[in-house]
Amino acid sequence: MSFPTLHARAEGKPFEHRSCLTPTTAKKLLDAGYPVLVERNPTDPNYSRIFKDEEFEQAGATLVDTNSWETAPEDRIIIGLKELPEENSPLKHTFVHFAHCYKQQGGWEQVLARFPRGGGTLYDLEFLQDSTGRRVAAFGYHAGFVGAALAIKTWSWQLTHPNGEPLPGIENFTDGRGYYNNETELITQLKEDVAAGEKVASRKPSSLVLGALGRCGSGAVDLLEKVGCSEIKKWDLPETKDRNGPYPEIIESDIFVNCIYLSKPIPPFVNMESLKSPNRKLSVVCDVSCDTTNPHNPIPIYSINTTFDKPTVEVPVEGNGPRLSVISIDHLPSALPRESSEAFSEALLPSLLALKDRATTPVWQGAEKLFKEKAATLPGGVPAKEV
Repeated sequence: MSFPTLHARAEGKPFEHRSCLTPTTAKKLLDAGYPVLVERNPTDPNYSRIFKDEEFEQAGATLVDTNSWETAPEDRIIIGLKELPEENSPLKHTFVHFAHCYKQQGGWEQVLARFPRGGGTLYDLEFLQDSTGRRVAAFGYHAGFVGAALAIKTWSWQLTHPNGEPLPGIENFTDGRGYYNNETELITQLKEDVAAGEKVASRKPSSLVLGALGRCGSGAVDLLEKVGCSEIKKWDLPETKDRNGPYPEIIESDIFVNCIYLSKPIPPFVNMESLKSPNRKLSVVCDVSCDTTNPHNPIPIYSINTTFDKPTVEVPVEGNGPRLSVISIDHLPSALPRESSEAFSEALLPSLLALKDRATTPVWQGAEKLFKEKAATLPGGVPAKEV
C-alpha cells in the first residue's frame, strides 16, 4: 500500500496545548516516506499547541491552514489529540484522536454517529492496544508527574499562607500561560516551594504514592525524588492485597497521591472517619485518577473535580490537624505539554509508522473492529452514509 498523507489538525479544545504529533515524530514519519501536513497554530493563544509552526516546518512538514482538514481530500488521515468541536456535520475521513464516546459518555450518540454518517472511521487513541491488551500510548506518566508537582506546591502554599487562602491557579506561577514551558522550569520552581515550606515546617514532606509501579505512579515518584522529597511510601499490590482500607499510613503522610484506576468496588483508601485520627499529618491529596462521580470512589472525602485555575478544594475535617486540600484535575499532563506530548507521540510512533499497512496491522485492525462494534450500538443501528 502507498503511504497515506497524514494531516495533523489544530486542536479545538480551549487550553489544550499538547499535540499528538511533535516535530520529532513528524520528521521520523517523513523520513519513513509519509507525507505530513501540519495545520498552523490558531491565532488565539488559548488554543495554541506548545510547538511553534516553525519547529514543524524545520522538521520538513508542510504547513497548511488551520481547520483545513474539513475540506481536505478524503484519503487523508486526520490526526489530532482531543475530541472534535461539538457539531453535527458528517465526517468522511479516517480520524485518529481521543473521542470520549465509547463508554456512553454524555452526548456519545451525536459524537459517534457523525463518522458512519459520512463514511468516516474513528481510531480512538484510548483503545489502541498491543497483543497483551496494553495501551500503546498513554499520558499516565505525566499525569502522575504533574499531580505530584501540584501536591508539593499545595503543601508549601498551606504552610506559607496560614490564613487559609487557597492555592491560586497555575497561570499565577507561569507568567499567565497556564502551563510550564518545560520540566526544568517546573522543577526549579518546585525546589523553591519545597525550601519555603521546609523553612516553616523544619522538614520536607513525606508522601505515599498508591499505584507506584504503574505509569502514573512512577511519574509521581520521579517528581518527588527530583525535587528532593525522597521520603516516599511506594505502594502497589503487595502492600494492599491482604488488607483493606482505610489505611492509617495515608493519614500519617503529608501528601497522598492516588494513581489507582478503579475497575471494581473496593473499600475506601481514606474516608471522613479516618481523617479524625489524632495521628493525621495528611494535608494534601492528589487524586490523579479522578473517580469523583463514581459511586465507588475510593477517596470519598470530596465531590467535585478541580481545575487549573482553581486547583484545590478544601475538605472540612474535625479535630486539630492541618487543613486538608484535594487536587482532582482530569487533564494534568496539559500543564507540561512539551514533555508529555513528546513522550506520548514517541510511544505512538511505531503504530503511526504502520498506518500504510493498517488493514493487516493488529493495532489498527483492533481499533477499526471496535469502532464498528460501537457504531452498531447507536440507537437505530449504524446510520446510512449521507450523500
